[in-house]
Amino acid sequence: MSVLTARLRAWLVLSRPPFHLVGVLPFMLGVLTAFSLGGVFRPVITAWGVAGVISVMLATYYAGEYWDVEEDTAGHLYSRSRFAGGSGVIQEGALPLSHALYGSIASLAIALAIGVVLQFGYGTGRFTLPLGILGIIGGFFYSTRPVRWSTRGFGEVWIALCYGWLPLAAGYYLQAGTIPVIINWMAVPVGLTIFNVILLNEFPDYPADMVAGKRNLLVRLGPRRSSYVYAAAAISSWFAVAASVALAIPILAGFLYVPVLLLSATIVGSVLRGDWQDPDTLERICAGNLFVNLGTTAVYILAIGVFP
Repeated sequence: MSVLTARLRAWLVLSRPPFHLVGVLPFMLGVLTAFSLGGVFRPVITAWGVAGVISVMLATYYAGEYWDVEEDTAGHLYSRSRFAGGSGVIQEGALPLSHALYGSIASLAIALAIGVVLQFGYGTGRFTLPLGILGIIGGFFYSTRPVRWSTRGFGEVWIALCYGWLPLAAGYYLQAGTIPVIINWMAVPVGLTIFNVILLNEFPDYPADMVAGKRNLLVRLGPRRSSYVYAAAAISSWFAVAASVALAIPILAGFLYVPVLLLSATIVGSVLRGDWQDPDTLERICAGNLFVNLGTTAVYILAIGVFP
């Protein structure tokens, strides 16, 4: 393998493309909702918007690689997980640590430039840049010092906002220039499930975070109490989906949601039993937990955008 190929592969791993879906899917749900409710679809603006969402996520992921290097390195000593502890690219020496910082700053600049193009070039509305900046505040500063939301005990709430309500609202707003109430009904279960993705993904990193002094929600509450928080958020998401179907969303969503509900309930039972104590089982339930989040968004996409 050539040096260039190795570097490109390292950047690809560092960018964690599979995890872009948690931001892109809610954004596209907002776009589809605008088309379903108002017949509005602006493909060029949609493409710019997706690029903006990905740029903010890249800035977030790269910043995490740089600012979380101490606990990620410790995590590689304690345990390895596909869902926690960073990409491993820095720890393996595939890229210098400074590259993660440069990539984060460059992605941040690109995201801001896209916001300027959308707001002032395409006239998408005065809230275009504020919505993007909100994503930057919650995402880029999740790990970045001195703000570092991840150590303040409510970084998980920021992620729920930035991967729940925000991409949904931005997707709709860029198309139609408004944010209707239906967005909020869908954003609640999507936000709760991504909150649980972040919370459960902290479990593999718990020993390393304790050593590094990272004061996230799991470290503050401990695994047992955090498992109760996880269960409460999951159960709340079930009722939130039911409420959205009762008040705003086509009833088809309720039927499509059944497999997601069953998977979520299975994971809740596993978490409450303490199965997170076994690394292999924890890896499986983290994977299933991610599917719960993506599945919840996909249910709304199918119900609103495909079978309205």
